[in-house]
Parts: sequence; structure tokens; C-alpha cells
Amino acid sequence: MGDWGRSVAKREFEERGVLIRRGWRQLTTAGRVRVAEGRLTLLNSRGSEIDSAPLSEVRVAEPWYVPRGCVRAVLGGTVYLLRLAPSRARYVAEAAHRARS
Repeated sequence: MGDWGRSVAKREFEERGVLIRRGWRQLTTAGRVRVAEGRLTLLNSRGSEIDSAPLSEVRVAEPWYVPRGCVRAVLGGTVYLLRLAPSRARYVAEAAHRARS
């Protein structure tokens, strides 16, 4: 799991073990979400890139209508649902917002 204290200082974040869905399709159950170098990147369990976009084109939120621990991420117009540990879900959104500023 990512080290949140160190990540904020560097404006970077990485979380492992993330379930990534696009629509009804499950893409991976053990993926990674990375916020680094001005980009948000989604990776599968083998480290291959699923999608990536500059933070200026990314929208991340925790909608009220999804289960706790889920984050809705829009990368360049494509909508993904990311499921993390509930205590870590907010960190993805915060890391993306902080890295944009």
C-alpha cells in the first residue's frame, strides 16, 4: 500500500490491490492507481497500463451512490470505478486534487 505521508510531500500517490471496472466490465481485481508526474495512471496486476491521462483531464470523486471505498474516476472522457480499502479511497481523490495544484 502507498505511504500517504511521504506521497503528499512529493505530490505522488500509488495504491495497489485496486479493483478497476469500466462500466459493467471488470478489468482487474489487483490493479494499481498511480498519481505521479502530473498524470493519473491505471495499471493492471501485471503492471501494464490500462489508461492514463494528465491530471488536467481527470475528474475523481466519491459519489454518494456507490459503496464505501469506491471512487469514480473519469480519465479523458472514459469512466472507471475504482474499489479500494474504504480508508484509502479518499486518498486517491485527494492526491489527484493536490497534484493538480
